[in-house]
Amino acid sequence: QVQLVESGGGLVQAGGSLRLSCAASGRTFSRYAMGWFRQAPGKERHFVATINWNGAGTYYADSVKGRFTISRDNAKNTVSLQMNSLKPEDTAVYFCAADGASWRTAQEMAVRGADYWGQGTQVTVSS
Repeated sequence: QVQLVESGGGLVQAGGSLRLSCAASGRTFSRYAMGWFRQAPGKERHFVATINWNGAGTYYADSVKGRFTISRDNAKNTVSLQMNSLKPEDTAVYFCAADGASWRTAQEMAVRGADYWGQGTQVTVSS
């Protein structure tokens, strides 16, 4: 059974930075694309960033390009999201996500969506 556990959320002022981390377990981590999605109050969950199974390819939502960076460490079974220049509109619950099929690209996962989810971590950006 796939388990995803996020950490690193919190409250930050606009312009600040946060780093989210996700620890994965339950299967061979290095075969699967991973990603981050977010859900703001009263809105649907949306894709933020995804990364290939080997870390060689990434894909970002336009709203976070140039500010957020996704990375992974297959030796530690972790995926991270470095968030810089945060804006109040980045306020949301952030979910770590895992693809259900092996060897898919970051873009494929961004379009298709995820099969496994973490419990979410709150990020609040004050103005």
